[in-house]
This record gives sequence, C-alpha cells and structure tokens, in this order.
Amino acid sequence: MSISLYYHPYSRAAGTIWALEEAGVPYDLKVVDIMKGEQKESELVAKNPMGKLPTLVDGDVVVTESAAIALYLADRYAAGRLAPALDAPERGTYLRWAFFAPSVIEPAVMARGAGWEVKEIAAGWGNYAAMLATAQTAIAGRDFLLGDTFSMADVVFGGLLRFLMGFKQIEPTAAFSAYVDRLDARPAFQRAEARNMAMRKELGLK
Repeated sequence: MSISLYYHPYSRAAGTIWALEEAGVPYDLKVVDIMKGEQKESELVAKNPMGKLPTLVDGDVVVTESAAIALYLADRYAAGRLAPALDAPERGTYLRWAFFAPSVIEPAVMARGAGWEVKEIAAGWGNYAAMLATAQTAIAGRDFLLGDTFSMADVVFGGLLRFLMGFKQIEPTAAFSAYVDRLDARPAFQRAEARNMAMRKELGLK
C-alpha cells in the first residue's frame, strides 16, 4: 500500500477520505493527534513544513492542501472518470470551481465572520455577496459542476459547501441543499463518512 494520509477525523483530512474513496485507491491512515499538537512534531513537519493536515504521501510524492490532494488523486488515478482530459473543453470549468472553493468561498466567509476590513479591489475573494451569487451559478440548472457528470471538483466545492452550511456560515438555499443531498447519496461519500465515524469512535471522540 503506497498511499498514506496523515489524518485526524476533526481536521480537513476527513474530507480527503471522500476524495480517496471516489478515486478508488487503497490507502492507510496515519492518525495525528491534533489535540496534543502532534501535527507540529518533526515527522509531519519534515513532510509538510506548515504542520497541518491533510498531508498525503504517495510513494515518493508528498501532496498537501486538501484541494490539491483531491485534484492530484483524480489526475493520477481517475483521469477521464473524475478529471476531464487535459484537452477537454470542460477542463476549464472543472479547474475554475475547484479553485474557487478554497480561494474565494472560504476567505470570503472567514472575512465576513471575522469582520475583516479589506478593500474589495485588493481582495482576491471580492465580497461575500458576490461570492455567494457566483457560487450559486456554478450549480444552477445542473446536477453537478460539469452538468450531469460528477467530478472531483464536486468533492472540493461541494465538500466545503456542506461544511460551511453545517456550521451555518452559508445559508442552505434550496439549490445548495439539493446539490449537497445529491453528493451525500454517493456510495463513496457514505463509505468516507462511515470510516470517519468509526475513527472518531476508535479515538474516543464524540
């Protein structure tokens, strides 16, 4: 087994489990106790100087950042199934929304919640209202970001959307809720949730 995921069920690595399950590749989990600060210890920091999860090791390759890990897995292990071909027209849409999630949705939500005062023209995420309206266009009138076709971009975009709705940081509109419901129905997502729940139980977490 060549793929290892440095993981804790209360970290972003929980979402990476879904990406791994969609890719359909075997993997093992290296549990890092973030409650004790183990993510800042030498073993992980040697691989990821940020000392953060998720960190994925695939043979000699180290990939960090949850969105990058998901896209890496799709390109390497599920090209044409979860990732459009490099020369496919839909590749642009795929990358657009996969990057929109961490670079626009998340900072816009954080800025609003923390009351950051920034000039919209200087902030890559614009403003919260524009972000929200734009995110809704991504799924308007379609099942997934690429229309009828599910892709790894849905794991990145939809996974973040689910998380933020769950913590009431984004209003669960009818379109957003229906989209997340479609994602929740995927067998790979359900396997990932079961594994995360099992790990919480194993670690004595609620």
